[in-house]
Amino acid sequence: MVEHFSFIQDILQHLDYFWVTVLMAVESSFIPFPSEVVVPPAAYRAANGELNIILVVLFATLGSNIGGLVNYYLARYLGRPVVYRFAGSRLGRLCLLSPEKIEQAEQYFNRNGATSTLIGRLIPAVRQLISIPAGLAGMPLGRFLLYTTLGAGAWNIVLAVLGWVIGRTVPPERFAETIQSYSSTIGLVLAGIVIVGGLAYYLLKHRKK
Repeated sequence: MVEHFSFIQDILQHLDYFWVTVLMAVESSFIPFPSEVVVPPAAYRAANGELNIILVVLFATLGSNIGGLVNYYLARYLGRPVVYRFAGSRLGRLCLLSPEKIEQAEQYFNRNGATSTLIGRLIPAVRQLISIPAGLAGMPLGRFLLYTTLGAGAWNIVLAVLGWVIGRTVPPERFAETIQSYSSTIGLVLAGIVIVGGLAYYLLKHRKK
């Protein structure tokens, strides 16, 4: 806990829009890095007047798109055999990848279609990998960017609000722990709302037909 808090404190001291973009690009690629240690501390600084909360969300979403595009293009042009081979390699394991995780992301994408790129951005463990099956499936770039922006934007708004509110109400030593617990729960709730809303729209549309 002390080491984690020290890391958060170091980020708080140096975080700006450039680093928000870079770190969120890393978080959204295949390199494991939690968004909970980027956006909430930036929102915390915004609450203290050092940054602008809207710009924090915009630059975080830009970074998410950059990282997502890295995964998308690597998967699209390298192809499934190379992607799975890399996931099973030593370097892939260091990035916390595995053929099983890639297969699970593909199955999730196949079950939910193109909208999984939006919904998957709200689900832990799927968020960083959902761009890979989109690239493997050759999803149109415009649609991929639209859904990635909407999903990542919604998630970044959640984290920004959490960072703003929790930074003002929770003792500093509990900041990181509280962000982690709340963000996971709210992300799953948002994903559930999107899924239920999409199902309701689908059923209403077919009922009218």
